[in-house]
Amino acid sequence: MTNLANKVAVVTGGNSGIGLATAREFVAQGASVIITGRKQAAIDTAVSELGSTVAGILSDTSDLDQIDNLVESVKTRYGLVDILFINAGVASFSPISQVNEQHFDEIMNVNFKGAFFTLNKFIPLLKEGASVIFLSSINATSGMPNTAVYAASKAAVHSLVKVASTELAAKKIRVNAVSPGPINTPIFGKTGLDQASLQGFATAMQDRIPLKRFGASEEVAKLVSFLASDDATFITGSEYVIDGGINVNPVLS
Repeated sequence: MTNLANKVAVVTGGNSGIGLATAREFVAQGASVIITGRKQAAIDTAVSELGSTVAGILSDTSDLDQIDNLVESVKTRYGLVDILFINAGVASFSPISQVNEQHFDEIMNVNFKGAFFTLNKFIPLLKEGASVIFLSSINATSGMPNTAVYAASKAAVHSLVKVASTELAAKKIRVNAVSPGPINTPIFGKTGLDQASLQGFATAMQDRIPLKRFGASEEVAKLVSFLASDDATFITGSEYVIDGGINVNPVLS
């Protein structure tokens, strides 16, 4: 299948996890892909794996100057963009009573401020009929303890999707969000939890998932690829949950 043939796609945070899996899927569907990341070595490894139709650009989503440089680099090399997957994100967990300003700013600067200005600065490069997809999370609405700042950052993304979908509709640009539940990605190892806590968290979470397993990055990538394609031209302003049914939360099971 080549549903994305002749399309140009940008994937922020495309050097690992869901971003890498999505970049791989975009390539398989025929797109030319630009991935970003904060570590050159990780970008180089990903580009080497993904092949010659992929370019890697060092760019920290929390730094607006670096977003400007990214946009200029993409404009110079590719001109306009068909697909923008705003995926870069961070996660760390803490009770509200223990959150400090550094914790708050680190999450918001990447997950919301960075996501907002990535869209803001890419708008002039988006083709008519382009697709913008934000990576959100079921945490935006789940009320899970210790995730207040992370959850708020993703809830803000949901609001942005709604507004952007109306503002950009005149150019037939579609804006949607994908909200994964528990997915096996490296981000879990960056939450600040020790190994024992991570294992306990994973076990408890898996027991609550009706399908009794974590999702795979490749499964999320398939959904993102669909929303990026011309098969989804009447879909905008929507959130797509991919969580193995954990949000169903039955009273009895």
